[in-house]
Amino acid sequence: MKISMINYKSLLALLFILASWIIFAVFQNSTKVWSALNLSISLHYWNNSTKSLFPKTPLISLKPLTETELRIKEIIEKLDQQIPPRPFTHVNTTTSAAHSTATILNPRDTYCRGDQLHILLEVRDHLGRRKQYGGDFLRARMSSPALMAGASGKVTDFNNGTYLVSFTLFWEGQVSLSLLLIHPSEGVSALWSARNQGYDRVIFIGQFVNGTSQVHSECGLILNTNAELCQYLDNRDQEGFYCVRPQHMPCAALTHMYSKNKKVSYLSKQEKSLFERSNVGVEIMEKFNTISVSKCNKETVAMKEKCKFGMTSTIPSGHVWRNTWNPVSCSLATVKMKECLRGKLIYLMGDSTIRQWMEYFKASINTLKSVDLHESGKLQHQLAVDLDRNINIQWQKHCYPLIGSMTYSVKEMEYLTRAIDRTGGEKNTVIVISLGQHFRPFPIDVFIRRALNVHKAIQHLLLRSPDTMVIIKTENIREMYNDAERFSDFHGYIQYLIIKDIFQDLSVSIIDAWDITIAYGTNNVHPPQHVVGNQINILLNYIC
Repeated sequence: MKISMINYKSLLALLFILASWIIFAVFQNSTKVWSALNLSISLHYWNNSTKSLFPKTPLISLKPLTETELRIKEIIEKLDQQIPPRPFTHVNTTTSAAHSTATILNPRDTYCRGDQLHILLEVRDHLGRRKQYGGDFLRARMSSPALMAGASGKVTDFNNGTYLVSFTLFWEGQVSLSLLLIHPSEGVSALWSARNQGYDRVIFIGQFVNGTSQVHSECGLILNTNAELCQYLDNRDQEGFYCVRPQHMPCAALTHMYSKNKKVSYLSKQEKSLFERSNVGVEIMEKFNTISVSKCNKETVAMKEKCKFGMTSTIPSGHVWRNTWNPVSCSLATVKMKECLRGKLIYLMGDSTIRQWMEYFKASINTLKSVDLHESGKLQHQLAVDLDRNINIQWQKHCYPLIGSMTYSVKEMEYLTRAIDRTGGEKNTVIVISLGQHFRPFPIDVFIRRALNVHKAIQHLLLRSPDTMVIIKTENIREMYNDAERFSDFHGYIQYLIIKDIFQDLSVSIIDAWDITIAYGTNNVHPPQHVVGNQINILLNYIC
């Protein structure tokens, strides 16, 4: 009887231990799932491993939001207030360019150079009824094609269906005015809502190589699957990328990537009609005649100081005259590129629009020699040097998301924050960063997080090396009729505003490529060489 009692107690103890182990294992798995979704797993920088994601609600308390997450939340809440929902039952109730009226305030037969010209815009729907709210995505531009001149206009939204459009008459001659309704407010609202609903408008295909075996697998910023995943995480910066793990392949075997559009949309059929070609970029001032601008015997315009690093930008920030960019607040000198860059280390970081700068430098400085870094593909890291003048210029792509139908290597991929972290910096080091175009198809929090992380890395760089020159190049405007849900300039404009807001407290300069490309009227994600050259001339004036 005594022996049997001992066995019974032992059995109970064993059962208790087994039950505790099961509960611990379940809890541990649940914790891993939640941590992965929050990108806060305690892994080494740029770690790669595997996990399974299950759509279960974790039974653990939520972690408090980090400083970055609070800032992301704050920015998104502000944007949500500025872009309220605008549901509509019929296209006829949306803004119509044809029925809207634009009136020049205090019109004159002739204007003087330097004058302000103001236009009152009252928007109406397709039934001719006054709109009671604003939020339309408009683009104002003035131009004189014969003079190769152009400038943007400033649009003030009174949020009641009326707008004030202001132009500064920078040059003499016959000037044409343009006011485009890129998207009605209802379309803006639809794009904003759709953007923040899904990560799968663009999908990525990763190539895994192990010996002679090669396998392709779906990848992305977020994957809605129960399959086992490879996770590529930057734990410190809370950034991540995932691939479905191929069978019999280690996660470290990921070598190449390409992307493709997925046949998915978060727009309703009615909303999609707003983005048909005939409804995008419609001219409101189609019947306006050109205006005449004269010198008017005004006193000679005062000489402006030379453009230099740290100057604040205005709206508009300048104008084009004879295909040359002229800032409002300062003057650009013609700079001898070779001498200006003598002894300089130039880091160009970001997308293909800043890679255009790299290509421009190589084409313009005949003594620059490209260095073979033994990488492959159009997105390979580029380095060019002039040993006699000690010029070193390099370009590297930013990390995921990186959209491209051509396969590119990910072996040497890194977040720009890490590249900035390992930059020593000093008075002869110049960093130029461009982010935006590849983020447009994804929810805005992805872009905000990246911008905040880059901000933090630059902040640390300037603490240890305050003489380092850091430049932010904003996005170019792009093709107007190209897949609005993924790539509309509305998405780019929101990112443009975010960049200007986030970096305003740092000792950096912004090259306003957004305003420059509107002034040139390029409508091309990769503008012509003369536009790129004028962007670079601003940089050269900052350096020299």
